[in-house]
Amino acid sequence: MNPIVLVVDDNTDILCNVRDYLEMNDMSVETAVNGRQALDRMSQKSYAVCVLDIGLPDIDGLSVCKTLRANGDKTPILMLTARDSIDDRVNGLGVGADDYLIKPFSLRELNARVQALIRRAYGDNTMKLKVGDLVFDLSTTQVCRGGKPIKLNPTGLTILKELMLRSPAIVSRNRLEAQVWGGGAPDSDSLRANIYLLRQAIDKAYDKKLIHTHPGLGWSINE
Repeated sequence: MNPIVLVVDDNTDILCNVRDYLEMNDMSVETAVNGRQALDRMSQKSYAVCVLDIGLPDIDGLSVCKTLRANGDKTPILMLTARDSIDDRVNGLGVGADDYLIKPFSLRELNARVQALIRRAYGDNTMKLKVGDLVFDLSTTQVCRGGKPIKLNPTGLTILKELMLRSPAIVSRNRLEAQVWGGGAPDSDSLRANIYLLRQAIDKAYDKKLIHTHPGLGWSINE
């Protein structure tokens, strides 16, 4: 399972070049051409890194980054800027960006910085998510708690991945349903039923519960 990177830039040439180069380096890439698209994509899905241009035509990259951080989104952000001034770089880092790159840039350097952000955020083994004694190996889809394997169905794995990626933040019903069922929510209360099964598998045998319900808000997983 390759890391998924969101690249946001209104310059289609830059967008295509960055996408193609990152895909050549074993990443999956999705794109957005303005700030509204970026916020919409990131409200519905988790990304390993967001490569975000400052000079977007509607909502500028600084405002997008500020909004994401205000909403509790911790996705690593690499800011792209054509502005070579200390103030612009300080402003980008000040609103929550993790790194910046000045245009024109080397695709090789951009790739190296994206890889570094992924390692910094998720550790050297980027394919494993950990919350307490719960470990989810994304490369094998194996889940263990306290070293003991846990069997989950595909829906349970998808829900668990989203909760662990966002931990300790609360994940809304809409976001979880979008991750599992795409654009169309299930007819019945399938999400709640699947979370019940997930909780039985993850928490039932343990005194310390990891999955938490937040009425009217959603669910979270944390110690």
